[in-house]
Amino acid sequence: MVLALRTVQVVPPGRSPPLACRTIFLMLNRRQFSTTLAAAPVAFAQSNAPKPNVLFIAVDDLNDWVGCLGGHPQTRAPNLDKLAARGLLFTNAHCNAPLCNPSRASLMTGIRPSTSGVYTNSQPWRGSPVLGKAVTLPQHFRAHGYRAVGGGKIYHGGFPDAATWDEYFPDQVKNKPSDPEPAKRPFQGIGGNMDWGPLNVPDAKMGDAQVVDWAIGEMNKPQSKPLFLGVGLFRPHLPWHVPAKYFDLFPLNDIVLPRVKPDDLADVPPIGVKFAKPDGDHDDITGAGKWKNAVQAYLASIAFMDAQLGRLIDAFDKSPLAKNTHIVLWSDHGWHLGEKLHWRKFSLWEEATRNVMLTVAPGVTKAGSRCNRPVSLIDLYPTLTELCGLPARPGVEGRSLVPILHDPARDWEQPALTTFNRGNHSLRNERWRYTVYSDGGEELYDHHEDPMEWTNLAKRPEYAQVKAQLAKWLPRTNAADVPKGKGVAEE
Repeated sequence: MVLALRTVQVVPPGRSPPLACRTIFLMLNRRQFSTTLAAAPVAFAQSNAPKPNVLFIAVDDLNDWVGCLGGHPQTRAPNLDKLAARGLLFTNAHCNAPLCNPSRASLMTGIRPSTSGVYTNSQPWRGSPVLGKAVTLPQHFRAHGYRAVGGGKIYHGGFPDAATWDEYFPDQVKNKPSDPEPAKRPFQGIGGNMDWGPLNVPDAKMGDAQVVDWAIGEMNKPQSKPLFLGVGLFRPHLPWHVPAKYFDLFPLNDIVLPRVKPDDLADVPPIGVKFAKPDGDHDDITGAGKWKNAVQAYLASIAFMDAQLGRLIDAFDKSPLAKNTHIVLWSDHGWHLGEKLHWRKFSLWEEATRNVMLTVAPGVTKAGSRCNRPVSLIDLYPTLTELCGLPARPGVEGRSLVPILHDPARDWEQPALTTFNRGNHSLRNERWRYTVYSDGGEELYDHHEDPMEWTNLAKRPEYAQVKAQLAKWLPRTNAADVPKGKGVAEE
């Protein structure tokens, strides 16, 4: 076999291959020189090959309770597990903010909450002086020859963005089709949207099933341009109302509850305790004897979501897109079900910050690979841009993960940053979580010894250097809050 060697360059550690690399490049690793045959991630941009499509899948409120991440022993999510096995699973991925609106706005613009001032669910993100004229990820793709369409929940419900898309389902104002409702609320929960229970309806009546039906239609349409297809699945977001057959998968008497330390908040600073609200949902749910019911309902909602994901991926594999598409699946943040005496998101602990994130990039990722480097949703914008050979967008604050897609074990010093409300930040690397609150309160957890984050080490002098090394990654600025919108729920 004869190889045409057009350009050979040395790529130093920590750098991705330059655009000039075409057929073969030399990789310099830490121990030796080795000649490696590799495909540059933007090779198609320098040839006549068509640009790859993007299947961009968002899942709402999904924590690490999936089989591939091992968060709960009873989870049934075989389709998500199979998708993760096709590419690279990030086992240490974290959200930009532990609630929907700032997390999604940050991902879609590539701008951190501490830079934009969008910290809560009630702040219109286009009202930010920074994000008002931001070019979103799909907009950037549209500007470079793509057709961008979306459906379901991509942005937070109160703030869809028509400028992002060529078309949207169900329309440019409403972000998702409606779900069937029980005849009376609360159904089996404790009130408000903290409600759950089985519905006697077929899957087809559910909003997520309708979004998947729409996406299947889009995948099979003739395409005159490369396609950016955003598919937003709403479950397992509250309320946990899904068809009864998914509840039947998890007999109530067999439900395994999360491990909880009764005095877990004793060493937590006041702001952390305030975020936890132990006398709120946790007291209400446990006091009513409904902890197992709530866990059952969350597991049922994951199983329902996974069934819709399975339909989507099965149809994708049979569609014209299967030949040339990068798949990214992400959840916007995690979720507590009693850990740290807390429920919902709205915290800076592992259960709220850790999210599901995986990439299947043909010719780049290897099937069954896993990466424990700390990564963040902020990194998806530059990653997809580079993967698809688009120019980098100025001002984007994340890091391209393309080097990790090629080599999941490569060095990656920067921790993942999560921000909740103004001035409260948590940093997570492979061993440590370091949290600093706006009043100076601190938490430090050693995940090698304390994966449940039960023992706060922040006040121990022997860990001062650990804190100092992590603190250098804290944001230099904390933008003023964007004014809140009217009539927009925080949940």
